Amino acid sequence: MKLFAGKVALVTGASSGLGEATALRFAQEGAKVVIAARRAEQSAQVVEKIQALGGEAHFVMADVSRAADVETMVAVAVKKFGRLDCAVNNAGISGPRYTPIADVTEAQWDEVMNINVKGVWLCMKHEIPAMLANGGGSIVNVASIYGMKPSDAGTAAYSTSKHAVIGLTTSAASDYGQMAIRVNAVAPGFTRSEMVNPERPGAAERYKALLSRHSGMNRLGKAEETANAIVWLCSDQASYVNGAVLAVDGGGATRLY
Repeated sequence: MKLFAGKVALVTGASSGLGEATALRFAQEGAKVVIAARRAEQSAQVVEKIQALGGEAHFVMADVSRAADVETMVAVAVKKFGRLDCAVNNAGISGPRYTPIADVTEAQWDEVMNINVKGVWLCMKHEIPAMLANGGGSIVNVASIYGMKPSDAGTAAYSTSKHAVIGLTTSAASDYGQMAIRVNAVAPGFTRSEMVNPERPGAAERYKALLSRHSGMNRLGKAEETANAIVWLCSDQASYVNGAVLAVDGGGATRLY
């Protein structure tokens, strides 16, 4: 029996990277998957990959910073598949990089907070009632190692937003744990994606330095590795795990060599 046979999973930011890997992993374990993202063409390709696996998937265009989009996203998921059991709130942006705090513009700050923080709150605001309607469920919010420790210089907005995601996660876990809804977070380290691409010109040396400080395994993570952790947290195998923040980062970099 597959872990999610008969269940429905919603993944935001699922058009690529970690979101795509998570959606595919859910499908492999028997879930019907709702792909939510802003990019239609890339999302359609993810739906096709799931269908090629013999699974069921449906795309909903959604900007998680917009309340109406999020409300519609959850309503469509329930209408299409009849229920909502699992949700992964993964959509997010990096915001300004290599920018000291005083040089971050108000517009840049607001964009990061609207997507990374407000977006997670809006998603849970609508996902939780849908889960309560069918007796419970599981939510995983995607934070970051930068939500658990100081970030590198120039990424204050992103780091602040991910600290906030952890606060939202633990608070929601406390609010709804007795109502059969578990809420956990993953905190990925540097994981290969559109945001983390060492093939970009000049990026290889920068990531080498970052990994020496942030990964005890001294390598980039794979999206599938974090997806495995997310799917486990959503499964009944993690039935007593609630309010946890699981680092998927290769371990802290405390090497002396």
